[in-house]
Amino acid sequence: MSTPTRATATTPAAGTAVPRWVYVPALGGAAFLLLPLLAMLIRVDWSDFLGLVTSESSRAALALSLRTSGLATVCCVLLGVPLALVLARTRLPGLGVLRALVLLPLVLPPVVGGIALLHTFGRQGLLGESLEVLGVQVAFSTAAVVIAQTFVALPFLVLSLEGTLRTAGHRYEVVAATLGASPSRVLWRVTLPLVVPSLLSGTVLAFARALGEFGATITFAGSLQGVTRTLPLEIYLQREADPDAAVALSLLLVVVAVLVIGLTARRRGAT
Repeated sequence: MSTPTRATATTPAAGTAVPRWVYVPALGGAAFLLLPLLAMLIRVDWSDFLGLVTSESSRAALALSLRTSGLATVCCVLLGVPLALVLARTRLPGLGVLRALVLLPLVLPPVVGGIALLHTFGRQGLLGESLEVLGVQVAFSTAAVVIAQTFVALPFLVLSLEGTLRTAGHRYEVVAATLGASPSRVLWRVTLPLVVPSLLSGTVLAFARALGEFGATITFAGSLQGVTRTLPLEIYLQREADPDAAVALSLLLVVVAVLVIGLTARRRGAT
């Protein structure tokens, strides 16, 4: 008598076959997402592509985007990991409200987030007036770009990490605690190593979201070349002045995003 074979990551388990009719809307969904990218590829002026994406303004915008997105990602890790731990590992009152507020930047129009940041850190804002007295101006500066990108990207890391923390459970941490490990030692030696793949994926996703941020940035930071004009803002401005440059820069941003998403998928596939 033959023995049943165990399903692997590449072999669907019994009873999980997808009905054939599902492929029709799936194909439609894929076409809906891919056709605009194909249209952009056709529209690109390949003969002058390098010249369009390596102009002074384009290079400055790309460099600023990479720099600010990197800083925003660091901020997301420093703030998001503790926040995810509190949401997943504590039972403090009001956690449901806190979780809803963390989700808020995901559903708010980015321009609304920019207005909220402006009324917080602007010259007449909640914190901005005090900062002005100290000689610190946040709005319409490079720091404002980092803050705006962190605001919209932070939920991606927090939700990704919180979900993994809940799935991982507490058993290893409980064992470590019964062996005499302090809470800090349990965190560094047990909890965080368990969620490293999720942390890496959340970090990459946060970087990708920060890189593509537009609405909150232009509202809170403005569009000053070399200071606050990131690549999405440069694309928006070039849309009217030089459509060919806008298309070329859009494709450049798509390529960067594909590389980031590919890195995330590779990390998930390796786990």
